[in-house]
Amino acid sequence: MIRTPYLLFLGDAHDQLAAKVAQGIQDWRPENVVGQLRMPGCKADVGAPDMTLEEAWNAGARTLVIGVANRGGVISESWLDVLVEAIGMGYDLASGLHNLLRNEPRLAEAATGSGAALHDVRLPTVSYPIASGARRTGKRCLAVGTDCSVGKMYTGLAMDAEMRNRGLKSTFRPTGQTGILITGHGVPLDAVVADFMSGAVEWLTPDNDPDHWDHIEGQGSLWHLSFSGVTMALIHGGQPDALILAHEPTRTHLRGLPDHALPSLEALRDMALPLARIANPDCVVAGISINTKALDDEAAARLCAEVEDRMGLPTTDPYRHGAGKLVDALEAIG
Repeated sequence: MIRTPYLLFLGDAHDQLAAKVAQGIQDWRPENVVGQLRMPGCKADVGAPDMTLEEAWNAGARTLVIGVANRGGVISESWLDVLVEAIGMGYDLASGLHNLLRNEPRLAEAATGSGAALHDVRLPTVSYPIASGARRTGKRCLAVGTDCSVGKMYTGLAMDAEMRNRGLKSTFRPTGQTGILITGHGVPLDAVVADFMSGAVEWLTPDNDPDHWDHIEGQGSLWHLSFSGVTMALIHGGQPDALILAHEPTRTHLRGLPDHALPSLEALRDMALPLARIANPDCVVAGISINTKALDDEAAARLCAEVEDRMGLPTTDPYRHGAGKLVDALEAIG
């Protein structure tokens, strides 16, 4: 088990999105957070109190969580002195990066000397099966995005919370490091060998009660040339009964791919739904999730109304305005 509470390490994150792991924990499990630690040049702020290692330790923090999701998922050389110092003070470390803590010689040596635990949550611990394509009981909802990092996880978490508040049967199914750190379970899907990714999603979303909804954490984007494969595994392995289209309206290009424009919501709908119906012929597009964080209240409300009118689908920012519309749509499916 990962010891709580956490000190969130933002390192020298170059923008706010780079700290999305820390932001997700702060937004969804604030009771587990003591503060944030930012190095010189850090351009992210998740809203937790700024603290030194010593201040956070005295405030009760016991695990330093690397809250940065950089391109390629690597432990930066510039972080090592801070991480080694934390281990020496008694902190455990937790990370969702592809570059494993246990494979970093300085960190492994320091942990051996101090007895600290190194938690690599992006390391599969199960021998997942190859997907069978067999239909499963229960209902499943998957958010698919026009790009990476547009709010797919927040959409699933918000819908799960709303369903639980209504007394409905619901489970959030994490497929990435942030979701796993928030909930304590899940599948680190982008670290699973490609042939077994769809099978891992089947394993994650087993047979359930007919009126139970799994909210599968979305990953990547069908349009993103770097990360489309993981999206396909979620669509076919998840066999969703409902898709939620997720979009961030201020993007000018795909994240990390400046020469590639985002698709329209219409193009996403027309691409994702036929692919989903290969696995589940009854799949429908149930609604639209707009990440309005960069907009003021008036602009956010106006945009959601415009998209809803244009697309003919319930549209909301489920984190800002609540997920009620989207859950209503799932209840209407039956």
